[in-house]
Amino acid sequence: MAWWGSPRGPVPHGGPHGAGCRRRLLLLLAWLSLGCGAGSAQDPSLGTQTGVPEPPAAARPRWQPVWGAWGPWGPWSSCSSSCGDGVAVRTRRCPRSAEEEPCPGDARQYRLCQLQGCPGGSVPFRAMQCSLYDNKPVPGTAARHRWVPFHGAPNVCDLNCLAVGHNFYYSFGRVLDGTRCGPGSPDFCINGRCLSVGCDGILGSGARPDACGQCGGGYDTCLFVHRLFQGTDPSSGYFGYMNVTKIPAGATQIKVTDKSRNYLALMASDGRYVLNGDWSIAWPGPYEAAGTRLLYVRDPDGTESLEAPGPTREDLYLMVLLQEPNPGVEYEFWLPRGHRQPSRGDTSALRQPQPRGAGNPPPRQPPLTPARAGGSATELPPRSPPGHGDGAATGRCGRCHTPRGRSQRIWHFCQSDFVFQGRILARRSVGQETRYEVEVITPYRHRFPLVRREYVWVPNTCGCPALREGGEYLLMAQRHVNHERTLNRILLHDDGYARPWTPREDRLVREAARHCPQPRPP
Repeated sequence: MAWWGSPRGPVPHGGPHGAGCRRRLLLLLAWLSLGCGAGSAQDPSLGTQTGVPEPPAAARPRWQPVWGAWGPWGPWSSCSSSCGDGVAVRTRRCPRSAEEEPCPGDARQYRLCQLQGCPGGSVPFRAMQCSLYDNKPVPGTAARHRWVPFHGAPNVCDLNCLAVGHNFYYSFGRVLDGTRCGPGSPDFCINGRCLSVGCDGILGSGARPDACGQCGGGYDTCLFVHRLFQGTDPSSGYFGYMNVTKIPAGATQIKVTDKSRNYLALMASDGRYVLNGDWSIAWPGPYEAAGTRLLYVRDPDGTESLEAPGPTREDLYLMVLLQEPNPGVEYEFWLPRGHRQPSRGDTSALRQPQPRGAGNPPPRQPPLTPARAGGSATELPPRSPPGHGDGAATGRCGRCHTPRGRSQRIWHFCQSDFVFQGRILARRSVGQETRYEVEVITPYRHRFPLVRREYVWVPNTCGCPALREGGEYLLMAQRHVNHERTLNRILLHDDGYARPWTPREDRLVREAARHCPQPRPP
C-alpha cells in the first residue's frame, strides 16, 4: 500500500513492464470493489453498504493540576515616599505540598499612598535616583558625569539618565518601585512595569468605576434615565420658565441638550439659580454646583448643552426659558439603582417662576443679553397681567378681607391643597400679580408634593393678604393648574387665609384638621 499511496514516479506506458503494472492496478481496484475492507456489511434488502459503528475508545483520564491556596495578606508596609505620592506593599504566602502547583496570582500587592505635599525645592524621586550615580565611573569607561532624568527612552520604568553637558544617556537598571512612569503621569512603576491605579487604590487591579461611580460595579447597579421633554410652546399661552425635570442627588454622567433659541436654566435645591435664572443669561463656561463641575456650552446657532460628571450631592432642577416653540430638551443621566425616577411637575423647587396669562400673545421683547459674572443682570420687561382664564383677580385695590373665626378657619383648611407655616423671603411684583418666595417651615396639609422653598402667587399687587418680608405666617393656599396645563403653581387668593404664625395658631390649625377628612392623594 505504500507504493499505491505514494508512487515514486510516473508509471511508464507500453512494453511488458507497463502491461504488468496495469494488470496489478486492475486487480487492486477489483479487490477494493468487492467490499473486502474491514468494518462493513452488506444489507440484502437495500443493496447498499451500512457502516457498523466501532465501539468508542475508552476515555483517558485527563490530569487536572491541584493548585495551592494562598494564605491571608500581611500588613501594609510604610509608604515608599516621605511626602507626596508613593506606594505601600503587602505580601502573602502560598503554603503547598509537593504535589500541588504554585498558587495562581501575585504574592505582592501595591497600593497608592498619598501624603502631604513635598516642600518647595524638593528633588523629584527619579532625579534623586539618577543623582546617586553622580561622579561615579560608568561600566566600560573611566569618565565621570552628573546625571539627570531622561524621558525619551523606550522603557519608562528603566532608570534612564542623561549625562549633563553631553548628548547620551545611560540606563542604570530599573527605577525603584513607586516611581512615576513619567512627568505628570498618574501611573507608577512596579517591578519594571508601568501600572495604573485602580479606583480601589490598588496598582494594576484594573478596577474602574461604573457609570454610577461605584468602584468595580457593573451596570446592574445603575439606572439610566434618558428622555425628551417636549413642553407646550409659547403660542398656547406660556412664555417664560418651564420645569423640565429634577436631577436627583447622586446623579452621574449628566448631559442635557437643547437645539433652539430657548435657554436652559438650572436651580439648586435651596432655590438659588445656578444658570440662566431670574431672566439673566450667563456666559458659557464651567460652573460649580451640587458638588460637581458643570460645563455650559452655547454654540452660535443657539444649540446649548450642559454636562457634568457627578455625582451630585443635592437635587438640581432643570428648567427651560422659552423664547420660541420648544422642539424638545433631551436629557440623560445615571442613578444608583433604587432611586425613584424623576418626573416633571410637582417636584420642582419653585413652581413656574414668571408665568403669564393664557391667550395673550407673547409681548415684544428685546433679545436677552448675557450678564458676566459679577456684572448686572439684564432684566426682561414685566409680563402682561393674567387673564380671566387663569382665575386671577384684577381691578382696583380695596380693603383686605381677612378670614376670621373658627368656622372660617375650618372651611379654609378643608378646602385648601396646602396648609403650612412659612417664612417670607422675598416679594416681587410681576405684571398685576405678586410673587412671594417662601421657606416652608411646618407643613400641616398638602395634597401635592411640597418642598422647602416654594413660590406663592397672589393675584393682585395691592398687598392683600398683607405679608411682610421676614415674617412667619400660617398660609392656606390652593394648587393652580390652568386648562392648557402650562401653569402649575401655589395660589393664595386675596381673601385667603394668611395670619401671623403664633403657638396659638399652631394649636388652632391642628384642631381644625380634625374637622375635615384627611386628603387623599390625587
